[in-house]
Amino acid sequence: MRPHRILESCLYAGDLAAAESFYARVLGLEVIGRVEGRHVFFRCGDGVLLIFDPAATAERGGQAPPHGAKGPGHLAFAVTASELIGWREHLARAQVEIEAEVGWPRGGRSIYFRDPAGNSIELAEPVMWGIDAG
Repeated sequence: MRPHRILESCLYAGDLAAAESFYARVLGLEVIGRVEGRHVFFRCGDGVLLIFDPAATAERGGQAPPHGAKGPGHLAFAVTASELIGWREHLARAQVEIEAEVGWPRGGRSIYFRDPAGNSIELAEPVMWGIDAG
């Protein structure tokens, strides 16, 4: 027995307003939940991106156990090769610096940049993991 897919992924940001603006405005994700000072949640395809304030989620209370992380995290979003070209232009217009671009041994490319909390964000072609972009 094993899980079917990743349902939700989580990053941490001390400034939730800046994170919400970035993920909604720059990446175009739909906000689906928000609790001031604690979290903002986004729909991404058939999954969910959770952005938590690390100080708030480290405390006991609520339904889920305390959790958190220290320092920048990483998350990769799947895009097609043709979309990657458009993303480079979009990020430049949004004044988001591309930190690196990588060509992978299995094929495909990735671009890396930072969100306002310093998390490493990647836009990548799924073929890098041998996954059909479908």
